[in-house]
Amino acid sequence: MEGRPAPTLSQRADALEHRQIAELERLVDRSVLFTSGDRDPTEPVPMRFKTLAPEQKVLMGDDPRLKKMPAKPTLMDFFRLRFAPAHHLLQSATHARKAGMSETVVTACLLHDIAILGFIRADHGYWGAQLVEPYVDAEVSWAIRAHQALRFFADDSVGYKYPEMYVRMFGADYKPEPYVEEAYRRARQHKWYMTARMITVYDVYSFDANAKVSFDDFADILGRNFKQSDEGLGFDNSPVAHMWRTVIWPTKFL
Repeated sequence: MEGRPAPTLSQRADALEHRQIAELERLVDRSVLFTSGDRDPTEPVPMRFKTLAPEQKVLMGDDPRLKKMPAKPTLMDFFRLRFAPAHHLLQSATHARKAGMSETVVTACLLHDIAILGFIRADHGYWGAQLVEPYVDAEVSWAIRAHQALRFFADDSVGYKYPEMYVRMFGADYKPEPYVEEAYRRARQHKWYMTARMITVYDVYSFDANAKVSFDDFADILGRNFKQSDEGLGFDNSPVAHMWRTVIWPTKFL
């Protein structure tokens, strides 16, 4: 209609999703965390459907819009079917391997941003460490957790500078929160400090979309350093199984 502003990209995406949901046999809702920011989380959560017709049901299993996961999913199944493209992680791990780093460092580089790819961005080092903690050596999960804070602080002894990318993204006057500064100070005193620091050294702050990388190059390293459960990630009764199940069924109603 003349005079009406064109819908934003977000509005068009929401409209498309509403149409997709309307075509499903099972109705899909979103969690408070997913919608927080777009709406005030302290207000009542608006269900995306106010009433259910007698024949309608909510989604309590597989979302047909997503690729179906196998019954006993492996780490590689999550990378193939749920995570965003892992070029960044593969490039980081490739740099570490070519530099002659230990398998511990290469594994940490390969998994350090796993939370961003499949779960959440905020405090991704902590979430990522928790996701893999039951399946890797303690040094690997500690390094993944610690790299989040170390990224913001230079270490001239290994040639690590504050990334120019962060200046562009956050502004030249950005200062990390006090809990990040405290985590950095603790990490500097830890016996595995340099393992976490190497993640930042071999991280990729300028993404190369044309780089030729493959998980096939790291199959042996992951096989030795990631303890895949027989039951499948999400179904092994580990302390983090629920996190993997959330990635499998991100739109499950309850």
